[in-house]
Amino acid sequence: MADVFGLSLVEARRKIGSLAQVARVDSFIETEGEPRGARRLRMINGGGIEVDVHPDRSLNLGQVTLDGIPIAWMEPAGISAAAFYNPNGKEWLRTMGGGLLVTCGLDTFGLPSLDEGKEFGQHGRISAAPARIITTSSENGAVVVEGIMRQSTLYGENLSLRRRISSEIGSDTFRVEDIVTNEGFVDSPHMILYHINPGWPLLEEGAVLTVPSTGIEPRDADSAAALESWNEIMPPEADFRSQVLLHTFDGDGVKEVTLDNHRVGVGLTIRFDLAELPVMYQWRMYAEGSYVLGLEPANCPGVGGRAQTRADGNLPILRPGQSVAYLIEFQLRRLGGHQGATRLAGNVT
Repeated sequence: MADVFGLSLVEARRKIGSLAQVARVDSFIETEGEPRGARRLRMINGGGIEVDVHPDRSLNLGQVTLDGIPIAWMEPAGISAAAFYNPNGKEWLRTMGGGLLVTCGLDTFGLPSLDEGKEFGQHGRISAAPARIITTSSENGAVVVEGIMRQSTLYGENLSLRRRISSEIGSDTFRVEDIVTNEGFVDSPHMILYHINPGWPLLEEGAVLTVPSTGIEPRDADSAAALESWNEIMPPEADFRSQVLLHTFDGDGVKEVTLDNHRVGVGLTIRFDLAELPVMYQWRMYAEGSYVLGLEPANCPGVGGRAQTRADGNLPILRPGQSVAYLIEFQLRRLGGHQGATRLAGNVT
């Protein structure tokens, strides 16, 4: 078990009146601007990590800090209440919000498309689904938030997403564990992409990006210009155009993607298993004010949208009653100092 400010949790508890002194889950209701009325939770893990969780936005992750250093990029309006979400076309961009993790799916991601007579907006609907909270806890050696979201419609899909976010008290790691289930009685297409968004000060020129991919494919001509410099972190440019690259991998098992900034002294490691998330998209957006890097594991190559994914023969299908599990592990490392060891465990059951 990780230590808590240099002591075991057992020893630390002898010196505190309440575990909440060092590790807890705080609960808030937003009162201003676009987030007004939305719930927000803050996980404090006793190891220097604080994670904002947004129950009314599918338990997405907002700002995450290590020792007060921001890790994620945030949009100008922040993470708005779900009432502002518009599912049409590219209107998703107006309420993406940023944050370290935006969930895209559950039946489409990528560009808007018309598939079998139905319109699908950019990146799907699940990011605006409110959670029914099952538990928030800071006992049994971990801080935990768990809830269930649903995407359903009459005459259409009935998909549930059960999410557990957890961090061992005192550790440098937290996990997002998901189970997606088709609770309907007919086959349902299922696409999911984990839109992970590091921002400044972790993201800046001189930071080192490592992706163990064996193939890289550009989305378009603008993206093709990044093939020779895909791992270079550039300074902000006024007229930078969005670039998207598809990373593919050989073999199987767990892959690690890292972004290290030695000037700031922080590194981010993302771990995912190719058995569930076989590809990763990289979004390079180095514009002034929109200075962000997207590292996006996905269950299929589908950035062209649902119709294109079907046409390419890559559209995953969930049978009635079938579930699929996903696990993303985040490690925040102090570079040059103590780096806690971690291991990605087996699949969610």
